[in-house]
Amino acid sequence: MAARTRRDELARFAAPMAFLVAVTIIVLLVRAGIDRGGSHAPTVPVSTAAATTSRSQTTPAVSSPPKPKKRYYVIQAGDTFGVVATKFNTTVEALQASNPGVSTNALTIGQRIRVK
Repeated sequence: MAARTRRDELARFAAPMAFLVAVTIIVLLVRAGIDRGGSHAPTVPVSTAAATTSRSQTTPAVSSPPKPKKRYYVIQAGDTFGVVATKFNTTVEALQASNPGVSTNALTIGQRIRVK
């Protein structure tokens, strides 16, 4: 009777494992069939512009150069206008011009200054 219980125990674990292996194989085969059945042909762009025989002259649109976005920097411990100017590749004079109300001798931690 010991052999019978061992066989039952083996069947108890082997049957679900065989089922999972079979399902996995089926899923992989179906996915492979779907991937091959899909449209993987290279696409060729088609021009919808009509060919014209007359000469036409176009004028370029006048566009203004984009305005640079304003950038700000928050002063940290040890920062001076010179340090900030170096970080942002600018000059102390440019920082002073962008921040007329800020004293270069009285920068405080957490103060926000304009850098560009």
